[in-house]
Amino acid sequence: MSHASWTVDEEGIRLDRSLATNLECSRSRARSLLQLGAVLVDGHIVRDKGYLLDAGQEVQVLEAPQQLDQLAPAKGELVVLTEGDGWVAVDKPAGLPVHPLRADETDSLLQRVLAHYPQIDGVGEGGLRSGVVHRLDVDSSGVQLFALDEPAFSRLRVGFAGHRFDKSYRAIVHGVPEQHGALELDLEIVRHRPAKVGALAAGEGSKASRRCPLRWRLREVLGDCSLVEVRPRTGFLHQIRVSFAWLGHPLLGDALYGQADAPRHMLHASHIEMGDIEATAEDPADFKAVLESLRS
Repeated sequence: MSHASWTVDEEGIRLDRSLATNLECSRSRARSLLQLGAVLVDGHIVRDKGYLLDAGQEVQVLEAPQQLDQLAPAKGELVVLTEGDGWVAVDKPAGLPVHPLRADETDSLLQRVLAHYPQIDGVGEGGLRSGVVHRLDVDSSGVQLFALDEPAFSRLRVGFAGHRFDKSYRAIVHGVPEQHGALELDLEIVRHRPAKVGALAAGEGSKASRRCPLRWRLREVLGDCSLVEVRPRTGFLHQIRVSFAWLGHPLLGDALYGQADAPRHMLHASHIEMGDIEATAEDPADFKAVLESLRS
């Protein structure tokens, strides 16, 4: 049973645009419906906002989809690093997703934020991505920003899109890279769910790839491993992980681009700054334990 349905009459139209037009809703609302699994094309759930429709296909939206938008607050620990006008920076633990992918998930960082800042519900893209302006990988730790109102959401999204944030990460890698270095790669998502990124030298990528520069500084040699400080200019999925793997120095514990030789990939978002927005997160316990083990 569907809330709304229609037959596509325009070849090559994006699914989110078709939803916004036929439901007379915003593009953000359309994307929320997709993320919630509330949209079917020819009877199959489709979540990709850029999915291109063929003329004659049937689009259905589940009945009462607004009920799917409701997030349940989570009672897990939330470490607030700092907050400002319409935004909050929290310390994300490794292993916890930034936001849920389905309405029936019971714990995520966003749901913990919601328990303390209920005004975040509906901000920005709304639904399961309320207030989300950027995302750390599930197994990464450190500074994660959320917008608590629409003006802050717009400001933060513009800041990330324009590469205005100064971001610093700490990573433990295999081998000993150069003392100082810079790298530009063309990165492209080559697999979804689970996600995987491919890398080529700058200039060798396709139209689907994105140029992703970063800089690093060697902070400490730890036998056969090293502690590096990394400053990416962009925020592409898995950028630091795939870049160091391409260099021959995969992150310790990165089973996807290296090997599972630590509890998780050793990557920590230690600092973020743009204007009056600034937050720092100390190394978490598991990161410190690996450092101490390597030092000894």
